Amino acid sequence: SDERRATSDERRATSDERRATKDRKSNGGDRMALRVENIGSLAATRASLWNHVVGDRYPFLRHEFLVALEACGCADTDTGWEPDHLMVFDDDRPVAALPRYAKYHSRGEYVFDWSWADAWERAGGDYYPKSLSAIPFTPASGPRLAVVGDVDRRAVIGALAPVIRDTGLQSWHLLFADSDEVDDWQAAFDAPLIERQAVQFAWRDDGFGSFDGFLARMSSRKRKEIRRERRKLVEQGFVFERLTGARIDDEALAQFYRCYCMTYLERGQRPYLSLEFFTRLRDDLGDTLLLVRASVEGRAVAAALCLQGSDTLYGRYWGSEVEADFLHFETCYYQGIEHCLAQGLSRFDPGTQGEHKLTRGFAPVISRSLHYLDHPGFRDAVEDFCREERAYVHAYFEQCRSRLPFKEPLP
Repeated sequence: SDERRATSDERRATSDERRATKDRKSNGGDRMALRVENIGSLAATRASLWNHVVGDRYPFLRHEFLVALEACGCADTDTGWEPDHLMVFDDDRPVAALPRYAKYHSRGEYVFDWSWADAWERAGGDYYPKSLSAIPFTPASGPRLAVVGDVDRRAVIGALAPVIRDTGLQSWHLLFADSDEVDDWQAAFDAPLIERQAVQFAWRDDGFGSFDGFLARMSSRKRKEIRRERRKLVEQGFVFERLTGARIDDEALAQFYRCYCMTYLERGQRPYLSLEFFTRLRDDLGDTLLLVRASVEGRAVAAALCLQGSDTLYGRYWGSEVEADFLHFETCYYQGIEHCLAQGLSRFDPGTQGEHKLTRGFAPVISRSLHYLDHPGFRDAVEDFCREERAYVHAYFEQCRSRLPFKEPLP
């Protein structure tokens, strides 16, 4: 009996110790055990180590995506994106990861701070290089700080904050982060952080079941307009395919890349990303990629490339070699919605900007970014600007909501 009682006491003590450790970590304790390491090149870090932390919810945080940008010369020191990533360890266990770059310009970010840089440099300061936590060329909201499930994010932020502040750079910028992550940075970061907002558009599945079920929620006029757009393309002989993984062969990828380049060349710009980059994504991320290909008379003429997370489809890259009414809407929006409904994905982020998305069922959403500026006077001026801008953003958001095509508001 005494022996059984002793064993029971040992088990209870072990259980109490585990519970105390869990409670201590959930309350932000054990901060001294958290160790932050700089990663100058993600290629030098094992993919399994990084991906264990970031998971597969958001494809742009994965080791394969970020390393492809670096290895193909799209986002590296030579192009003004000097890798300076951070990983957090609890003893030897990796528990968090934050992408970060020392940035020597503001291209490829989509949260435009050119006027801030101009004002600071006219005042005699050096705006660049700046510290940036973002996904290059990817204005898609999602996690920026990845934290494993049993570790408190605010404790991690507490360990990261002094490392971020003490770079010697004038500013740090966290772009297109999840809203709950933004809130945690604001609460746990003891330096003033300026919030900047913008309106983007996203589709959410509200139990539609099928594309016809999606259209059935719309007003009669809007429903007929979308059906007419799709019918018009069929009448012109367009055929659409959705390719994933190994079905995206070299020929399909090369045709997509020609289309992608044309989108930039039409605006007199060079494309940010290379064919080598997309080939690496196809080879390394497999079924994460979705290629929508449009053909007419047996010839591929337009394409859109999307990336798929655990619950969201992200439409990112598009182009066409021909002009045809409604071709962009079908390739970039309707095919993506059909894919989400077929695969059980709850959300479709089709890319930045575009009021034309509203009448096609993409609701406005607020994107959020944070900015730390070291100089108090400069910080106050930018805060005033962002405060006024947020008022306009919220007014525009409400205007957009009033223009949605649904008979009843979606939740």
